[in-house]
Amino acid sequence: MKIKKKILLFDFGGQSAHLIARRIKEFGFDVEIVGSNYKITDTSKIAGIILSGGARSVYEKNAPKFNKELFLLGIPILGICYGHQLIAQTLGGKVAKGSAGEYGPSELSVKNSKLFKNLSSSFPVWMNHRDTVIKLPKNFQTVGNTKTTKIAAFENPKLKIYAVQFHPEVSHTKGGVIILKNFLSQISTISSKKLSEPKDFIQETKNAIGNKKAIVGLSGGVDSSVAAILVSRAIGKNLLAVYVDTGFMRSGETKQIKKTFSKFTLKLKVLNAADLYYKNLKNITDPEQKRKIIGKLFIDIFTKEAKKFKANYLIQGTIYSDRIESGSTKNSSKIKSHHNVGGLPKNLKLKIYEPLKELYKDEVRQLARRLKLPEEITNRQVFPGPGLAIRIIGDLTPKKVNIVREADVIIQDELKKAGLMKKIWMAFPVLLSIKSVGIQGDERSYKYPVVLRIVQSKDAITANFARIPFDILEKISTRITNEIKEVNRVVYDISNKPPATMEWE
Repeated sequence: MKIKKKILLFDFGGQSAHLIARRIKEFGFDVEIVGSNYKITDTSKIAGIILSGGARSVYEKNAPKFNKELFLLGIPILGICYGHQLIAQTLGGKVAKGSAGEYGPSELSVKNSKLFKNLSSSFPVWMNHRDTVIKLPKNFQTVGNTKTTKIAAFENPKLKIYAVQFHPEVSHTKGGVIILKNFLSQISTISSKKLSEPKDFIQETKNAIGNKKAIVGLSGGVDSSVAAILVSRAIGKNLLAVYVDTGFMRSGETKQIKKTFSKFTLKLKVLNAADLYYKNLKNITDPEQKRKIIGKLFIDIFTKEAKKFKANYLIQGTIYSDRIESGSTKNSSKIKSHHNVGGLPKNLKLKIYEPLKELYKDEVRQLARRLKLPEEITNRQVFPGPGLAIRIIGDLTPKKVNIVREADVIIQDELKKAGLMKKIWMAFPVLLSIKSVGIQGDERSYKYPVVLRIVQSKDAITANFARIPFDILEKISTRITNEIKEVNRVVYDISNKPPATMEWE
């Protein structure tokens, strides 16, 4: 009988481990994510090893390490970012902090290598590092470089060890899919595996929850909607979906939620909690504090509703990018708290169930289509759990929220008219806490500036600012400054992720 092999993926806590795993699964191969201190006891089932990126520096005292003996097993190894640096350091090379960081797109020049088979001699890659390999281990050779990084890829084909400083797993690395496929098919000895179907998630939910009751917070976004429908198909009337209008919703959102979900056999309860949210967030300006307060109120409300419903489980539409940015893995860096994973009390009596926690946004959208959910859900633009509250820099007032809400309507309207909605990941306004001088009606004005943020992404881990035509940007700017009396200036955010995040808070 032929032994089915898999890729062993060592997670060093970066934003890439599960994205790499997902890419491997998309190819139809099997993969297992393990911790940095994992010990291999049976090599017969391992077709290859991948070392992920990480948020630490390899030369730090307590940085996650890799068992040097694994290099002697003869198993093909690919190091990515932190993994690239760790291979060099562990085998006698040297890693140091670079004179300049390299974040976002960069042009990679490559030499002949199995890893770069079927690729041109240069192509765009996605970088996210400041540390760099400055000396290679003995018998290794450089096979890729950028203007900033002389050793951007290296290898030892005899030992079947390969390493790249960039991230082939992200959609912004052109040819990244080919690089991963080359490692899997040309270097490792991986065997295929069938991808999971909706019925698998439904069965897992049945196994996890059984005959118990559960409550889910339904926002109408694709994550919470898919989570709600999956669980509802698994446990039926034992699920209560609760929609909370926090006062930070987009224009007409609550009405649309009622209309959309009236078509489903889903028990839905709509609550208006705007006064409660404004009261608890009064004079709060720190973004982390905002998120935690919103998260706590979320839990408080659902705890009360859960008691009434006698629920045992709280269902959340948490996806993997939420967990990574909240620093939920062992070695990951905390970027920001998410409403699903931040602010949960230690004495929470409800058991948390997250059916989508290993998935990324585009995977969730694929799952939504397989579940035959309507287009207004599957293609709904990403909207953060805390809503418009984190699109206002500084304190929150109904007046400021209304400015952002009105600007959002204008942005969506103009992008729809231009036929650009399907090409972008998310588009939204950010209201700054400062004011700027302007001239309107031949008079001096002193009003708020609005930041326009439009990004393109596939998985939420990385993103590019959208290159919207200037005439469209001008229309949006003109309408905002004409129709919203409190605004006299619109600026366009051209930051990528990294170094920025999607949202401003």
